[in-house]
Amino acid sequence: MVSRLRSQAFRINLLTSWKTKLKGVAMTFFSFCRLTALVTLAMFATVLIDRTAPSVLISQAVAQDEKKEPRETRRTPALRNKVYERLAEAQVLAEEKNYIGAKEILDDMISEEGKRALNSYELANVYNLQAFLSYSKEDYQGSLRYYELVIAQPDIPLAMEINTRFTVAQLYFVQEKWRQGIDALLVWFNLNEKPNAGAYVLLAQGYYQVKDYNLALQNVETAISMHEVEGKLPKEQWYNLARFLYFDKEDYDSALNVLNTLIIYYPKKQYWIQASHLYGEKKDETRQLALMEAAYEQGFLDRSSELVTMAYLYLNAEAPYYAGSVIQKGLDEELVEEKSKNYELAGSAWAQAREVEKSIPMMEKAAAKSDEGELYVRLGNVYLDGDQFAKAAESVQKGLKRGGVKRPDQARLVLGMSYFNMGEYNKARRAFRDAGKDERSEKYSKQWIKYIASEEQRQIRAAERYFLIADNAWVGKEKGA
Repeated sequence: MVSRLRSQAFRINLLTSWKTKLKGVAMTFFSFCRLTALVTLAMFATVLIDRTAPSVLISQAVAQDEKKEPRETRRTPALRNKVYERLAEAQVLAEEKNYIGAKEILDDMISEEGKRALNSYELANVYNLQAFLSYSKEDYQGSLRYYELVIAQPDIPLAMEINTRFTVAQLYFVQEKWRQGIDALLVWFNLNEKPNAGAYVLLAQGYYQVKDYNLALQNVETAISMHEVEGKLPKEQWYNLARFLYFDKEDYDSALNVLNTLIIYYPKKQYWIQASHLYGEKKDETRQLALMEAAYEQGFLDRSSELVTMAYLYLNAEAPYYAGSVIQKGLDEELVEEKSKNYELAGSAWAQAREVEKSIPMMEKAAAKSDEGELYVRLGNVYLDGDQFAKAAESVQKGLKRGGVKRPDQARLVLGMSYFNMGEYNKARRAFRDAGKDERSEKYSKQWIKYIASEEQRQIRAAERYFLIADNAWVGKEKGA
């Protein structure tokens, strides 16, 4: 019963720890999305114009719009050669990281006089490159301002507006302005007839950050489903976000389905362990132990807390021998911390498995590392089971003297039994009388004292019979002589 309660308490601590880890996983996922946004911004901003064929850029954008059957038809003005050449010059400088030189060209192009000479599409390209320069200096506010000017230009290609709006949403996320990023992304969704799975994940991440977990889950589920329907494997980070959201809703069955998928396609130690913990939450102790055993057999359990958990699971399953083996091996390989409670766990497991010789050295180390006497009393119990009565009595006395013993009355019962087995009946009787002062042990105390008296009488009668037989034999021998 004590082992079960201790195991349950241990699992609660593990669950609390796991929730913290899951939140850490979610934040790691955010970091991944943030990095993706930064990379996308850089890629998008550096491929601004086609330096070899300015007219091709326009035709490609229109062709792309036609393939996607856009909701509206836009007549985009031409990008003239003289404007293209200046944009190309600024872009080359930007690629060489000469941002000051690039900005001088662009500032001149959008000066009062220069701006009047540009059409809306040309202005959009200038602002687009200006946005990249601001982004390169980590001036995200400035970058956003220029991207908004891009969108504000009339008659730009729909594809350009769509791409720019997506970049705007990403910039908000980079700055952790989650609600604004969500709003910008929703506008992008309305313009884009075929959003990809990655966009749904980005939206899910935004909703996660504002703690709208239901919408976060709906969107990440959509992304995962889109990939699965197409025969593609969803990204590990997507599954991790879904797993956390299911867990937060206490939808353990769905969380386990995700973990089982992760185990198959992204086999890692933490997924085996977390699946085991979830089965524990579902009170499915058989599968809980099976998952941990599988992780153990693969050599995944290499931390002290994991091996200790494994040992408690075995104890809870009434398999103390395996519990002792796991913790003993962990201690021998210096994977399990050499703490009193860990030695105690090993000693208790071996004791329950009736492996007294293995239990004793573990309990000795546990007692030596403890500041209280409780473990010396428990060591005395193990000595008693191993018929080492003198050591049992000495250990219990040391424990009582040190203090901190939970049940001194029970300790004195053990002390009395040790003395009794050593034949020291007076010491045993005193120990039992002291134990009987506690009403919880009064009954056993009286029984033992009565038993000592009967044993003393039995030994007296046995001695009398022996001497009587010896006397008769002597008398017979004398008469024969």
